[in-house]
Amino acid sequence: MSTLFVQQAVQAARSAQPAWAATPYAAKVQALKQVRRLLLERADELAAIISRDNGKVLVDALAAEILPAAMAVGYYIKAAKTVLKPQRIRGGNLLLLNKRSRIQAHPYGVVGIISPWNYPFAIPFSEVVMALLTGNGVILKVASDTLEVGRALADLFQAAGLPEGLFGYVVLPGSQAGPAFLEARVDKLFFTGSTEVGRTLMALAAPTLTPVVLELGGNDAAYVRADADLDRAANGLLWSGFSNAGQSCGGAQRILVQESVYQAFVEKLGRKVRALRLGPGNDWNSDMGAMTSEKQKKAVEDQVAACVAAGAVIAAQSPMPQQTAGEEPFHPALLLTGVTSDMPVMRQEIFGPVVAVMAVLDDEEAIRIANDSPLGLTSSIWSRDHRTARRLALRIRAGAVMINDHLMSHGLAETPWGGFGDSGIGRTHGEAGLAEMVRMQVVVDDLLPFVQKNIWWHPYSERVYQGLKALLHLLYGPGIGRRLKALPRVLGIVFRYWEK
Repeated sequence: MSTLFVQQAVQAARSAQPAWAATPYAAKVQALKQVRRLLLERADELAAIISRDNGKVLVDALAAEILPAAMAVGYYIKAAKTVLKPQRIRGGNLLLLNKRSRIQAHPYGVVGIISPWNYPFAIPFSEVVMALLTGNGVILKVASDTLEVGRALADLFQAAGLPEGLFGYVVLPGSQAGPAFLEARVDKLFFTGSTEVGRTLMALAAPTLTPVVLELGGNDAAYVRADADLDRAANGLLWSGFSNAGQSCGGAQRILVQESVYQAFVEKLGRKVRALRLGPGNDWNSDMGAMTSEKQKKAVEDQVAACVAAGAVIAAQSPMPQQTAGEEPFHPALLLTGVTSDMPVMRQEIFGPVVAVMAVLDDEEAIRIANDSPLGLTSSIWSRDHRTARRLALRIRAGAVMINDHLMSHGLAETPWGGFGDSGIGRTHGEAGLAEMVRMQVVVDDLLPFVQKNIWWHPYSERVYQGLKALLHLLYGPGIGRRLKALPRVLGIVFRYWEK
């Protein structure tokens, strides 16, 4: 039944999409501005829904989900106009100056979006906005753990006056979503989730050559150099590692610190970890809320236990909330030391409130360890020497590298989001993300309509061959003398332009 429902939703979106694609851009903009107006009016309500569904505190819901979503609308309204505008291509060779080429962007048709539970509002919101502005129909499926957020999202877009059927919201188990979308023949699939599921979806998409964009996991490295502002680094990595209870694919997990400041940094970060206040999401005094599910909490506990059994030390731990400890899946914020490169926290995505700190000798060791992972979503470098930091950033195999910050690049609508290696393929956000929503078509126009044929058209002869060979030497031969020597043979075939 759920598969049939998806097929019906895709068919409805496909019927509505051509008229939407032909709708003037200004009308699309007004619809999306209406979504933003509703977002602003309902900000408190939406923050509360996100907090209840996901477990994060209200400040995290507002700062990391609602505010970036509102900012994204304004950016994409401007950027999509640029992406959709026909672009003239500069000529590549004097020989073909009579050819004029332009690129035109066309919407895919109907795109499917499967979004995760860790940022259940912000992640799908931007993708839906990009899809609609570029003329697509959209089918959205959110995680089963955050259905209340999904319903709120659907209400926003359905209240914006979109054509009936253009935006579809479907509810079905996560294991069925990808196969159902692909069976219903969406024109492109956007998935955010685990690497394992991403591989499965890519394989399922292969028989129909359905293009996919996969934003998958991360176990991000942060490198704190000896010349870093340690207080800023500790504050930034505390937020990056523990906001949203550590359930951020782009959050810092492996913190590499130069030996000369290692102890001082661990002491600073440890004090801040112990001072974190865990509690209900709607409590203004809570710094960190509960995890989203007992299942994810258990997965984190197992990974931590494996690290401790292998010799890791829990150097700092936040206190648990007494009054609600047994009611919600709270997990303390943990700072691990004594870690080695073969431990789960250094090899896998832990996806919970756990960060590990490791001492490194110098830049070379830090870069080597940072790159010693199949995942490469984001990373950061903390240093007062911005020139060196930028140089080191280029050596890290990650889709986004921040200097003196971490995680927040996802909130920058203008920056592409996606990773290297097992962290996925394709990009969302920025002009690169908008480009993922369209197919590029090139139109080549000949400006010399009176010419009867190109010189390489039929009929063929040795003279044609030798003339074309002479043309090759005229264009690229070594020395002006050899080029001029080829000119008579080239002129000998130019007459073919006027042969009928």
